[in-house]
Amino acid sequence: MIEINHACCTFRHASGSSVIALNDVSIKIGEGEFVCLLGQSGHGKSTLLRSLAGLNQLTSGKILINRSAVSGPGKSRAMVFQEDTVFPWMKVHENVEFGMKCQGIEPPQRRAAASEWLDAVGLSGSAQSWPKELSGGMRKRVAIASVFATGAPILLMDEPFGALDYVTRMSLQELLIDMWQRTKRTIVFVTHDIEEALVLADRLLVLSNGIIVDDIALDLPRPRDEVVRASPQAVSVTRSILGHLGMKTSSAREVA
Repeated sequence: MIEINHACCTFRHASGSSVIALNDVSIKIGEGEFVCLLGQSGHGKSTLLRSLAGLNQLTSGKILINRSAVSGPGKSRAMVFQEDTVFPWMKVHENVEFGMKCQGIEPPQRRAAASEWLDAVGLSGSAQSWPKELSGGMRKRVAIASVFATGAPILLMDEPFGALDYVTRMSLQELLIDMWQRTKRTIVFVTHDIEEALVLADRLLVLSNGIIVDDIALDLPRPRDEVVRASPQAVSVTRSILGHLGMKTSSAREVA
């Protein structure tokens, strides 16, 4: 479904200096995969995700979606940003309908779909609420419902749960996994949190200095509870990732 060929991206500052954000990245992501882009801040994760969304121009290389080159945003992809992007001047159901409205879908179909997806994220009773009346976690549920409602087969998520408290984050991770398993969408999810990646993904792409330094398939049973995350495979994967990020551990306890 997704093919990235020799993607490079260099940003130039006003001072004349330049930063290489992506350095000859080539990967393929299959239909229905849940992939986490993992790495430290400033090492190319968000640049790669925004390039997939068509929001960022590559310096060289290309990205193909079902063999068609990405030249800008398109209906095949929907994105959840790290920032709160729920429109405050729209009620909850209007936010969920907005992407469908942009696609020209008729109001009755939009309303029915919005109702279905708000029910799926546990917000059926908040359709007429204003975003300011919701908690941060509830607004993220609105954002998740909105991207699923578009019907896009590829969902791109840029650290959407990073600013939330631990309990809310775990709840939203469980919700996202459930919706992914039911809909079989392809999800590419940026995080710098190894534990979050172990909970969510079936495949980890580790980035360092704009290069994919490891491609790890996770064969861990679901749900990924604390016992699973402390399993020998999970600990081994964690050690490997920390090694790529320039960190060392002296015991399994430190990374479990």
